[in-house]
Amino acid sequence: MVLKVADEKQVWDWLNEIPDPEIPVISIVELGVVRKVETEDKKVIVYITPTYTGCPAMNVFEEDIQNTLLDKGFETVIIRTVWSPAWTTDWLSDETLEKLRKYGIAPPVKGSADKGVLFASGPKVVHCPRCGSGDTEVVSQFGSTACKALYSCNACHEPFEYFKCI
Repeated sequence: MVLKVADEKQVWDWLNEIPDPEIPVISIVELGVVRKVETEDKKVIVYITPTYTGCPAMNVFEEDIQNTLLDKGFETVIIRTVWSPAWTTDWLSDETLEKLRKYGIAPPVKGSADKGVLFASGPKVVHCPRCGSGDTEVVSQFGSTACKALYSCNACHEPFEYFKCI
């Protein structure tokens, strides 16, 4: 593909098509990992922030960004990691939270960076994404990934994951 100079908006649109490898119903842009984009001729710099320290998806994020933008015609793709400010679930839009819920993952409650997990008290109320009940309990603070916990609903008896607040 021969690239004419792409503007930032076009790059953001392309990045918004890259699914999160762990939660494919949301993009890496919706996740809030992509922080900034700079373009200059056939060079692009993408600034990303990990959701958690040691997040195993970071390598996949980088590879997917590289492959997507090289396929779009950029000759040089530079990815820079930004550590500050730290990523937070408060960056997730209401639309993204709803996508998580519909996918079967209880979304984090906005504005509630929950420190309760540090003291084994857990979040105050996590609603079941299937039936909506608040009668749920923690099965494990660790789900399929570090950013999720495993819960069980006492109303519908279904297990589900909760995207932890941070």
